[in-house]
Amino acid sequence: MQAATSDKLAQWLLNSIELDAAALHVGRYCGPWRASTAGKALASFHLVLEGDCYLHIDGQPPVHLQARDGVFLMSDVPHFLSPSADPAIPLQRPAMRPLGGAAEPDSAGLACGFFRFSGALSPLVVASFPAYLVCRSGDAALGHTAALFDMILAETGGDPDKPSPLIARLVELLFFYLIRHASQREALSAGLLALAQRGEFMSLLDQMLQSPGEEWSIARMAAAAHMSRAAFCKHFTDAGGVTPAQFLLHLRMRLATQRLNAGDSVEQAASHVGYQSHAAFTRAFKRIVGEQPGAYRRQLRAAA
Repeated sequence: MQAATSDKLAQWLLNSIELDAAALHVGRYCGPWRASTAGKALASFHLVLEGDCYLHIDGQPPVHLQARDGVFLMSDVPHFLSPSADPAIPLQRPAMRPLGGAAEPDSAGLACGFFRFSGALSPLVVASFPAYLVCRSGDAALGHTAALFDMILAETGGDPDKPSPLIARLVELLFFYLIRHASQREALSAGLLALAQRGEFMSLLDQMLQSPGEEWSIARMAAAAHMSRAAFCKHFTDAGGVTPAQFLLHLRMRLATQRLNAGDSVEQAASHVGYQSHAAFTRAFKRIVGEQPGAYRRQLRAAA
């Protein structure tokens, strides 16, 4: 049963998150260096390709990162990396050097950049995780990610400010491996994955994913979870961080974007997720996705 639950969680992860990573700098820092991706209102990552360093986050002890470790900051968390465990040592931001050749003392080879989440369910999934996730090279459960680090290293060595675009795609794969691993071992406090880990909600989530266009009243959802209305609303909101109605809205709009991506018309996508009124669907879609479904579909066709 646990294995089946983990498999379903992995499927939800891959289907619910749309991720776009961009490698900003890939190279080596030397001397009393300091690096940070904070202040851009974006999630970010740092991969240690060689050497070691420390991650400093306000109010927390330093995190030692070694070669082939990585950290993914799920939001714009104030932080910096440095070669010292002491955050009070004066540091500077030197120019990054290309990787290759002999490494100097206190140097570290890094790949740093940003990533954006999109998709209607992404906020619910991201909210399931801690502020940052660390990928450890010594974690046996993540041993298969070593091949990704090998491929990333194979793409380094050029201008630190103009990294290969393949690095960003490899970082995305690494991220998905990491969150799948984290979903199986982290104590998730709220969000989509926290709901999916609760046995009483598993059947309900399956039914809602398979038939999003049906009439999902609170009474019907509570019955599917074998709870009273009051108990269902309380436990669902506590686990998911949103009310059942909010979750249903996000789920339907996420599935609607999938239908539009697959080539459905706006009317077909609306009908699939239970909307007979074009105006009501347009309002709901814009509220969750950020733009009207017609404009979203036109952008897809233009990109194609």
